[in-house]
Amino acid sequence: MTKIFLTALLIFTCFASMASALENDTRVFKIYPEIKVEKAHFHNRYGIDLTGDLYMPKDFDATKKYAALAVAGPFGAVKEQVSGLYAQEMAKAGFVALAFDPSFTGESGGAVRSLPSPEINTEDFSAAVDFLATRDFVDAEKIGIIGVCGWGGIALNAAAADTRIKATVASTMYNMSRVAANGYFDADDSAEKRIAARKALNAQRTEDYKKGTYAKAGGVVDPLPDDAPQFVKDYYAYYKTPRGYHKNSVNSNEGWTVTSSLAMVNMPMLAFIGEIEAPVLVVHGEKAHSRYFSEDTFKLLKGDNKELVIIPGASHVDLYDNMEKIPFAKIISFFQENLK
Repeated sequence: MTKIFLTALLIFTCFASMASALENDTRVFKIYPEIKVEKAHFHNRYGIDLTGDLYMPKDFDATKKYAALAVAGPFGAVKEQVSGLYAQEMAKAGFVALAFDPSFTGESGGAVRSLPSPEINTEDFSAAVDFLATRDFVDAEKIGIIGVCGWGGIALNAAAADTRIKATVASTMYNMSRVAANGYFDADDSAEKRIAARKALNAQRTEDYKKGTYAKAGGVVDPLPDDAPQFVKDYYAYYKTPRGYHKNSVNSNEGWTVTSSLAMVNMPMLAFIGEIEAPVLVVHGEKAHSRYFSEDTFKLLKGDNKELVIIPGASHVDLYDNMEKIPFAKIISFFQENLK
């Protein structure tokens, strides 16, 4: 009887900081009922409260220690979209996996909404590591992270700063500071264009302050122009249709604040990723418009425990939810090898 009581007490303690199972489930991907999910609440070192969905392995046993993963992205998405799909697949493979909403988005806190920050968003990953590392059922020496799209670059930025991160996957990554400063394919990479952009954005700051609100840039373009580039059509097909639309998603709705790119331009990320000692797996689609971000970033990584995988025929958005294109077997084996 005493043993039964102590086991029950341990299970209760482990879940004390997590809410009950998901209610009003709005996840956009196929859900596997054998993978249990609990709400998780934690905070970053700026005092912003963050909310995530914690995916537990099948036959979860609170008395055991599990390898764990924190998952975020794409940039402008929420945990009910891509990161939740990735987390669920990792839980199916035996990992504890936390898909979370970044600061200022989704169910997470932050007074101003739809605001990205290179510093705060990097910190969000470390805050997720804080949470996981302090769970009784997680082995604190076996924590990895997955970043998708713009959060792929942020994941690498976090891995450069946080040595508790023992393995990192960047999937279909963007370097958000690079695209903010230089435009797509570096087409606007000039001091003249950046200065002009700064003038316009700072004029917008004045207007925002006068009005007491923050103008939004708009999410994925809607209606979709006939001459839209293919990658914009791909974004529309995910964020603006039942396939991936979510009411809390920045990209599905009003978009980021207009002035968001000011910080990204002025505080470039990835400066120290050459000093990441832990293993890194970079995954990108062969046909993705964004492939150059991964290839150029990979050149900055050092050591024989870094790997770049290009998926034949895959577009950028294919690695959001195309189960035939996302190399989950490779990602799982990468973490199994490096978090053992």
